[in-house]
Amino acid sequence: MATEQAATAAEEVEAAAAVVEVVVVVVVVVVVAVAAMLREIHSSSNTGWTKVTSFHITMATVTRVPFPNPISIATHKCSLVHSISRSRVPEFSVILSLKAKNLRRFSVVAMADLSKSTVLVTGAGGRTGQIVYKKLKERSDQYAARGLVRTQESKEKINGADDVYIGDIRTAESIAPAIQGIDALIILTSAVPKMKPGFDPAKGGRPEFYFEDGTYPEQVDWIGQKNQIDSAKAAGVKQIVLVGSMGGTDPNHPLNSLGNGNILVWKRKAEQYLAESGIPYTIIRAGGLQDKEGGLRELLVGKDDELLKTETRTIARADVAEVCIQALNFEEAKFKAFDLASKPEGTGTATKDFKALFSQITTRF
Repeated sequence: MATEQAATAAEEVEAAAAVVEVVVVVVVVVVVAVAAMLREIHSSSNTGWTKVTSFHITMATVTRVPFPNPISIATHKCSLVHSISRSRVPEFSVILSLKAKNLRRFSVVAMADLSKSTVLVTGAGGRTGQIVYKKLKERSDQYAARGLVRTQESKEKINGADDVYIGDIRTAESIAPAIQGIDALIILTSAVPKMKPGFDPAKGGRPEFYFEDGTYPEQVDWIGQKNQIDSAKAAGVKQIVLVGSMGGTDPNHPLNSLGNGNILVWKRKAEQYLAESGIPYTIIRAGGLQDKEGGLRELLVGKDDELLKTETRTIARADVAEVCIQALNFEEAKFKAFDLASKPEGTGTATKDFKALFSQITTRF
């Protein structure tokens, strides 16, 4: 009799211990979920945006636990459902299989990959934008890539699917769907001058350029970029990477005379606007862009157009694209603005340590 009572008591103790494990695991999952939510709130508050539209935790019914029979909980699902700036909803599942007389085990499966960032590339149809978009797609374990282009033709050119949006950056409402729900924005939009017909290099002289109606730098590089920054801020975007151009410190730079567009003046104004927006930013002022393979050169960073006074004033588009993406990975890249060029291929050591590269930068604008 005493032996049976002892056995029964042992089973009850073991069953109770199993239940405690269930409770502990559930608590751990909820804590992890809440921590993720708090990190997002903290990130948003750093950008001056603190409004949380809604937050609640839902928990599925747990299978009833009979005593003192062995416990078998096939599934236990805990979901953290929150809506912060309409961001993607993370979900956690805890799969437990416990028996009182067997080795207890549990596994926690994250149904949503919280480490994966949704990144929008605007100007994804351009020569540098295409490279950034492609690189993000190739790193699908880290990023969910989106693209924004102006036309259906551009979308087809980059083999865009549902993740490529068509919109006009000159109208905020047009780009809102593409920006909604993203974590980071990489701005690669730019006005592009066209050469006037009739130029004959054999006759000497210089070609003349013009901007088509609606595509002047003021409309694209100022209003268009301002719209993107404002829309991103309203959507709670955590970081903006903006690619500009060296030469902005000189109002008389030759690029400003193209089509009388003052393109560097308007670019600089957009950069200043971003720097004052409160959103974590990285402003990359690239040197002369070259259509060459990336990852082969030592990259150089500078400030205030100092690199324009040297022989290292150019950089491969592929290297600019890589720096854009790497800027998303390091705190050292945030709230920084810098000029970017590279040494000629075959000289120096190809840059691989981007944290060290960003750490060299001290200028906020």
